[in-house]
Amino acid sequence: MKLIVLGSYGPFPPAGGACSGYLLEHEGFYVLLDCGNGVLSRMQEFITVNKLGAVVVSHLHSDHISDLFILRYALQMEMEQGLRNIPLLLIAPEEPREEFSRLSYKNVFMIEPINQDKMIDAGPFRFSFMRTVHAVPCFAMAVYLGEFKKLVYSADTEYFPGFSPFARNVPLFLCESNFLTEDLSKEAKNHLSAFQAASIARDAGVQSLLLTHLPPFRNKKDYLAEASNVFSNVSVAEEGKVYNIESR
Repeated sequence: MKLIVLGSYGPFPPAGGACSGYLLEHEGFYVLLDCGNGVLSRMQEFITVNKLGAVVVSHLHSDHISDLFILRYALQMEMEQGLRNIPLLLIAPEEPREEFSRLSYKNVFMIEPINQDKMIDAGPFRFSFMRTVHAVPCFAMAVYLGEFKKLVYSADTEYFPGFSPFARNVPLFLCESNFLTEDLSKEAKNHLSAFQAASIARDAGVQSLLLTHLPPFRNKKDYLAEASNVFSNVSVAEEGKVYNIESR
C-alpha cells in the first residue's frame, strides 16, 4: 500500500504548493483523500483521471474540496469520450447541507454520505470514520486492508482525548498540525499543534507520524522540532513523495 502526498498545506498554499490531497494506491486501485486546490493537477503527475477509483473527503471546507468542482468537469469529459461508464464514488459528509448540495453535477459522482457508525468499501480499501472537533462536521478516517488498519488520517481537529484509541497501533498516522503551542496560548481553535499531534501518536502507539496541513508562512523545522520532543519517529509530509506502508 502506498500513500502519495499531493498537497500538504492549509488553509492556503505557497507558490507551487497545494492544499490537502493524498492519493492511496494498492494493487492498481487509487483513492483520493481530500481534494483541495492544486490537487487535481498534482494527481495527474502520477495517474490519469480515468484511473481514479474513489474520492473520500473529510469535510466541506474549501481547502479540502475546491478541486472537486474542477474534477467533475474532467469526469464529464471522460464519460462523453467513453473513458468512464459509471459515476465516480465520492464519500463525503452531509453537512453543511448547502455545501453538500453543491457536490452533485450531471451524475458524474455517486455520492455516499459518511456515517461514523458504518464502514464504507472502496476497491480493496475499507474506511471507518470518527467525528472530530472542528468548525464544521469533519471526520477522521481509518483505512483498512482486510482486517488490518494501515493508515489513520486525522483530517482537521482540535485535541480531544478520544482520538488516540482511534489511531491505536496504526503503521502510519497522517496528522494535521496547523498550529504550534504558542498559537494555543492565544486561544487558537479548530486545529492541532505539533505537540498535540505528537502526543496523540505517542499515546496511540503508532509506528510513524507524518505532519501535514501546515501553514505556508512558517518554517517546517519548527513543527518538526516541537513534535520530536514528544515522539521520535516523526517527519513532515513532502509534496510529491511516495510513502510505502508496509504490510504486517
